[in-house]
Amino acid sequence: MTKTKIGLIQMRVGADRKKNLARALEMIGEAARKGADIVCLPELFGSRYFPQHRGAQKIAEPIPGPTTDALSLAAKQNKVVIVGGSIYERSQGKFYNTSVVFDQNGRILGKYRKVHIPFDSHYYEKDYFSSGKGYKAFNTKFGKLSVLICFDQWYPEPARISRLMHAEMLFYPTAIGTVKGMRQAEGDWQEAWENVQRGHAISNSMVICTVNRVGIEEELNFWGGSFVIDQFGKTLFRAGNKEGVFVVACDLSLGRNVERGWGFIRNRKADTYGGISH
Repeated sequence: MTKTKIGLIQMRVGADRKKNLARALEMIGEAARKGADIVCLPELFGSRYFPQHRGAQKIAEPIPGPTTDALSLAAKQNKVVIVGGSIYERSQGKFYNTSVVFDQNGRILGKYRKVHIPFDSHYYEKDYFSSGKGYKAFNTKFGKLSVLICFDQWYPEPARISRLMHAEMLFYPTAIGTVKGMRQAEGDWQEAWENVQRGHAISNSMVICTVNRVGIEEELNFWGGSFVIDQFGKTLFRAGNKEGVFVVACDLSLGRNVERGWGFIRNRKADTYGGISH
């Protein structure tokens, strides 16, 4: 078996950006002390969830920049791979929701810019972020991983592309919850949120790791519920609605065994999928 230990940082985010970063670094250290190999932070962990308001705020930063410098040092000091949640990135006059991946020596392996950008009540992200272009996979000491961000998790195509790039683990830094006064008319939102990612895990024989923030921020109640699902849909861990650091061991060899037995990837018929781009 190939065991990889994944650290989930389920954070409560406050108004003070410096304190948020300091808290994130403290929790990374805690995850490392608990034996984590890879540590993931939630989406936009450096600030309260500002896209619940219309219009833009001037809190974007470059990459590399202050936040990535701090995460790089944390990765090196703790000897862990870090999936850096996401950062409000400013680059050449555009703005992105960006996740940066660091190896255990603090080196930036690359970054992923969120592709699918929501625009709904209290999730006005198109006021803030341009869409990224394409998907990536990162080789690490502890296995090959891909990163997608929050709203990306509702789409099967990015997960499949990540698997075709040979990712063994897929991380989703997330900021999702309920809106004050808004009824869940379609059904249980949190249940649907987890179920759609369970499908990604099974159909792609990948470990799915989703890390949410937690707590009330004005009109939004982030429900936490960070989870890890194995390559055949078993929930290995699900957090509650409290802040915490959670370390979960995953058997990466299970993905290879599932593919060997079920052949979801090798039996694809890519020549029949042309209509998917329309």
